[in-house]
Amino acid sequence: MYLLENPVLQRELLVNLRTARAFLLLLAYQMLLAAIVYFAWPQVERLDLSADQEAARRLFDLFFLGQFVLASLMAPSFASGTLTGEKERKTYEMLLASPLKPGAIVLGKLLASLAHLALLIFTSLPIVMLCLPLGGVSLYELLAAYAILMVAVATFGMISVACSSFFARTASSLVVSYLLILPIALAGAFVWQMLGQNGGLRLIVLLMTVPAAAAATILLLSLYTARTLLYPHDVGSEGKDVVDLEKEAREAVGLVIQRDQFPDRLFAPPKRTQLLDDHKNPVYDKEIHSEIFAQGTLMLRLVIQISMFLAIPLMAVCLYFKPQYAPLYMAYVILFNILVGPVFSAGSITSERERETLDLLLTTEISPWMILSGKLIAGFRVSSVLTGFLLWPLLLACVMVPYYWTNWTSVLAYLSVILITCITTSMLALFCSVLFRKTSHSLMCTYLVIIALFCGTLAFDYFAQLAFTPAVETAVVDYTSASNTEPEPPPITMVAEVSRQLTLISPFSALWDVPLKVDLDGATDNPGDWYRFSIFMGLTIGMNAVMFGVMVWLFRTRWRVSY
Repeated sequence: MYLLENPVLQRELLVNLRTARAFLLLLAYQMLLAAIVYFAWPQVERLDLSADQEAARRLFDLFFLGQFVLASLMAPSFASGTLTGEKERKTYEMLLASPLKPGAIVLGKLLASLAHLALLIFTSLPIVMLCLPLGGVSLYELLAAYAILMVAVATFGMISVACSSFFARTASSLVVSYLLILPIALAGAFVWQMLGQNGGLRLIVLLMTVPAAAAATILLLSLYTARTLLYPHDVGSEGKDVVDLEKEAREAVGLVIQRDQFPDRLFAPPKRTQLLDDHKNPVYDKEIHSEIFAQGTLMLRLVIQISMFLAIPLMAVCLYFKPQYAPLYMAYVILFNILVGPVFSAGSITSERERETLDLLLTTEISPWMILSGKLIAGFRVSSVLTGFLLWPLLLACVMVPYYWTNWTSVLAYLSVILITCITTSMLALFCSVLFRKTSHSLMCTYLVIIALFCGTLAFDYFAQLAFTPAVETAVVDYTSASNTEPEPPPITMVAEVSRQLTLISPFSALWDVPLKVDLDGATDNPGDWYRFSIFMGLTIGMNAVMFGVMVWLFRTRWRVSY
């Protein structure tokens, strides 16, 4: 009932692992790892294992950290919709009415959601083992690292399943899962790097702490999720498509959103009591007053509380004690917007398709430009205000810390990067919502594109600099010694140069391109590059303009309006 004869597990495995998307994802993942091994392999005829063990260890750390970060990003996308998907498909009550025990349902959903991710990790093991001949890493160290990786994946999946049992929508479950998992993942990556000089000690410490902590977390969350299924608080969800916000405010515990007071009314305006004025955008008014908050404000309250709790220590260190690390706090603000921003726009058009009201909307006198701009501004308003809650420490630091008085242009540059990122995340989410038919697919694609543009380019540049820079220096030396002419850059330098240029689209790279002087005598810890910063702003603005123009054109041509 729990494992071998679990119908939930069998059904989910058959549905998830037999899709064409699963095979394409596995193929792309294997090709990416194979390409990394091929390009990172030492480009020499004879390899001195005693001299190149440090390079081999760096390559192993790169593989492990890369897969660890990917697992932390992919686990919520696979597991956060396990139970909310049942609620959205109106099959949640039927599942609870079955003779299955709650523990069997939880175990089946957890194993099925992580089976595909575990398959990706295990199939990468033979490719990574090709690095063993380089030396520096033992077979036992490699196997122990993969065991720790699987334990972490199981923990992240259980956190996502617990969030899925608590919320009614996949979008809410996904955002809260990311907010809980990413700090744990970043702390784990930091500990792995900090203990990297002694591989044996690192594995001993991790093997003694990680499995025990993970087992306790999985056990407690599984008991909570099973109890939630045994005593469900949201049975009869057909009658709860719209939440009474006044009743929710009276029953809320902790942070309460007062929609008629500042600053709550900026992102959660109160109900309209008067008729809409002429020449106003009715789509925007409908989105900001009813559509976004139809499922209540629970997700917003949790997001605000969790994000502020995580921001307090980071704010104290990066803005006050060590101002030279101010870009790190700005990166945290951008990361928060990346997680939260798409939620309010990824379902703007797909929800109309799912309700089969999109063709009716386009038959009205409202122009496609007004429809898209209304939905875009509504989602941007909520995400930007929530992101702005994390910016008040920066404004307070500008008053209290003298270092920022002479860096007011840098502060404005930080704010402009955050603003343009808020617009970009909302625009990408709306663009994916236009292309897809389901909100879940739109949201997943949005996160995938954002991670590829904002984080993937940085990861590729890091790998290129790590893998190709030594080879470039050797090639230049060999070419210079063999010829008396002016040496030309070898072809391999093009990879490092291209990877450097790709980072122009990432807001994280733009933050470090902003010069920052932290000493009153004029010494500059971060010289920055205003030219690269201006290119980032121009590219991002141009990309947003192109996406909005394409969406307007698709609406005018009535693309994928009706089924």
